[in-house]
Amino acid sequence: MNILWFLLVGIIAGWLAGVLVKGGGFGLIGDLVVGIIGALLGGLLFGGLGGAVGGGVLGSIVVATLGAVILLVILRLLKRV
Repeated sequence: MNILWFLLVGIIAGWLAGVLVKGGGFGLIGDLVVGIIGALLGGLLFGGLGGAVGGGVLGSIVVATLGAVILLVILRLLKRV
């Protein structure tokens, strides 16, 4: 069940990050995959830096969205090069 929640949060985060980061995108599926990977990245960044947003699903979505936004910005910068 935890994996299902993780995927759901990652999909929501990917969609939100795709909306927040304007410009040429990777498409719906690409942004969703980036969201799932960004959820991992956000969890690692916040955990490593000792940051806390709050518990529950909303806090997880915020952390995952921030990670996905960071990842999308990096990928879009690399895509331009």
